[in-house]
Amino acid sequence: MNNELKKRIISSLVLVPITFFFIIKGSHLFIIFLTAMCLVSINEWLKMCKKNLIKILGVLFLFLSFYSAFSIREYSGLYFFLFIILLCVFTDIGGYVFGKLFKGPKLSKLSPKKTYSGVLGGLSFALIAGFLYLKFIEITFLKLDNFLLLFVILIISLISQIGDLIISYFKRKADIKDTGNILPGHGGLLDRIDGIIFVLPIVYIKIFIL
Repeated sequence: MNNELKKRIISSLVLVPITFFFIIKGSHLFIIFLTAMCLVSINEWLKMCKKNLIKILGVLFLFLSFYSAFSIREYSGLYFFLFIILLCVFTDIGGYVFGKLFKGPKLSKLSPKKTYSGVLGGLSFALIAGFLYLKFIEITFLKLDNFLLLFVILIISLISQIGDLIISYFKRKADIKDTGNILPGHGGLLDRIDGIIFVLPIVYIKIFIL
């Protein structure tokens, strides 16, 4: 096990419980947590982008994304919010694991590390995690049959992976490996939530607007 992977595992063991603490607590603590994450993300974005228009659009998008996180958690409930986050996290894990194990053809020049096997791994892990989570909590907050549920999970996983590619594109444009160094072994905060910040606004629009 190389040093980078060790750092990734150790920081994850610290960050995951802290993150879940604030998510579960909700209310003012969750707002403080989201505000801190939003400010860090904006700082990383502003450092990464050169064009003023892109900077402004990115900041507005991040505000929308974190507002979406608050709204979904507060008005759609803890279990649904955790379901969304779980799908994004396991999409990322599946992509990493399958990409390392099977490698294969590269997905895009935007992100040299992304492979087709990683895409399949992300989709597979999201499906497994999603169905196991719903079975475990035994709460039917998603009144969908299995086929529609499968479709929803796949769409969320794909959006998460597209978000990953978009942030990778901007990192490539800026000629940087990571958006920051706040998370040992992971890089910047945007490196870890790149998929989530694209999923949340779309879920918010579907629930509260459409």
